[in-house]
Amino acid sequence: MTGVALELRDVRKRFGQTEIIRGASLQVNAGERVAIIGPNGAGKSTLFNLVSGRFAPSSGEILLNGARIDGQAPHRINRQGLARSFQVSNLFTHLSVFENLRCAVLWSLGYRYAFWRFLASLRDANERAEELMAMLHLERRRDVLAMNLTYAEQRALEIGLTIAGGADVVLLDEPTAGMSKSETRRFVQLIRDVTAGKTLLTVEHDMGVVFGLADRIAVLVYGEVIAFDAPEAVRANPRVQEAYLGSVLAHAHGEDA
Repeated sequence: MTGVALELRDVRKRFGQTEIIRGASLQVNAGERVAIIGPNGAGKSTLFNLVSGRFAPSSGEILLNGARIDGQAPHRINRQGLARSFQVSNLFTHLSVFENLRCAVLWSLGYRYAFWRFLASLRDANERAEELMAMLHLERRRDVLAMNLTYAEQRALEIGLTIAGGADVVLLDEPTAGMSKSETRRFVQLIRDVTAGKTLLTVEHDMGVVFGLADRIAVLVYGEVIAFDAPEAVRANPRVQEAYLGSVLAHAHGEDA
C-alpha cells in the first residue's frame, strides 16, 4: 500500500467569528500511524470531526485516497473507507460482544436493511464477527452484554466496531483515556495488531502512547499545525517545546508504551 491516504489542504473551520482551525495542512501516507497532539483547546477534536464528516470545513480541502470528502455526510465517508471511534464508547449496550460485532460487519458484507432475515443464518457475518472477537481477545466474553464489560474491554470492543467495516483509514479519538498504565500497555499493543496494514490517525494525551505508537506526530496549537515529523524530531523541536509543554514531552522520553 503506497501513496497518500489522507490529505488536508489549508483546512479552516469557523464557528461564528471564532476560527478554531486556522489553515491546517497534513499528508498522511498509506499504512502510516500518525498521532495528533496539542494543548487543550488546540482544535484536535474539531479536526477529527472535519475529517470524519461531522463538521464541514469553512474552507480548504480534505482528500481520502485522492478523492475529496470535505462536506460529505459521515456515512458516505465511512463507505469510502474511513472509520472513527469516539472518546466516549458508543456501543449497543444491551447486545452481547458477538452481537455488537455482527451488527457492525453487515453493511460491509453487502447486507442491507431487511427485517425478515435471520442473522444466525448469515454464515459470513458470523465468521467475520468471530474473527474480530479473537483479534480483540474477547472470545471469553462472547455472550456478555456490552454494558457488563470492563472499561478496557468496552474500549476494545469500540475499536472492533470501528474496524469491522474494513476501513483502510482509522481515526481513534483518545483510545487509552481513563486506563491504568498496565491496561494502556496492553491496549497499545492491541491497537498495533488490529490496525496493522491500515492508516491510523489518533488523538492522544498520553505521551508514552504517542511516542511508542506513532511513526509521525502532528502538533496542533491554536488551530495550526506547527510541526509534523518523526517523534524524535518533534521532541527536539524548540517551537514545540515552547508552545506545548516541553517538560511533558521530555517526561515521555524513554517510556515504553
